[in-house]
Amino acid sequence: MFAVFASGGKQHRVTEGEVLKLERLDAEPGQEVVFDKVLLVADGDNVSVGQPYVSGGKVTAEVMSHDRGKKIRVIKFRRRQNYMRRQGHRQWFTEVRITGINS
Repeated sequence: MFAVFASGGKQHRVTEGEVLKLERLDAEPGQEVVFDKVLLVADGDNVSVGQPYVSGGKVTAEVMSHDRGKKIRVIKFRRRQNYMRRQGHRQWFTEVRITGINS
């Protein structure tokens, strides 16, 4: 059984027990969160597709931790113009474990 849900402007395909990194959520570690923007739920040959969301569909997850991702380097460069800017960025994320899928 798997589901596709939307969180943080992205869509995620998950199964029960899976651990994934999402955009930062306002929840404490150990707290349970519910995602109700479920786009698709599949259980074998039984597939429910939402218009745009599956009615009554929800994905529950447990918040494990908050952290920051790897640093990315942003470079702006214009050749022959004596122009170069360097910048770094580390994005916040929340690590969650999927505990249940309801259709």
